[in-house]
Amino acid sequence: MRLAAFWPRTIAVMLLAASTPVIGAAASVAVSSHTVGAAAVTVPRCTNAGLSVLQNLSAGTVVSVTVAGLPAACGGSTLQATVNNGTTSGSGSAVVPVGGGSVTVTLGIAPAVATADETDIVVVGP
Repeated sequence: MRLAAFWPRTIAVMLLAASTPVIGAAASVAVSSHTVGAAAVTVPRCTNAGLSVLQNLSAGTVVSVTVAGLPAACGGSTLQATVNNGTTSGSGSAVVPVGGGSVTVTLGIAPAVATADETDIVVVGP
């Protein structure tokens, strides 16, 4: 009876001992890199000015977003807008007129008006 209880413990100790050199070998692998493969690129902006953002509503939903105050330097670029009410997110894009001014972005999905929602805009290009 004592011999039967001895073997399971012996096998467990042997398995643990056999796995220890593998873990030790992996920990000692040398990594030699002196640089990180990344670069920094300066991205020009068409404006640093504040823009006017207005949500256009219809039947309790946000159907589009109008952004005004865009300078001529942003002309020809694409304005992307997203409205998120915490449950639903709607987004769309529109081209900024060559002379700047304002642009209305129609949302693909119209999120319901909420007490607090988030409107994000991004100008891409030209």
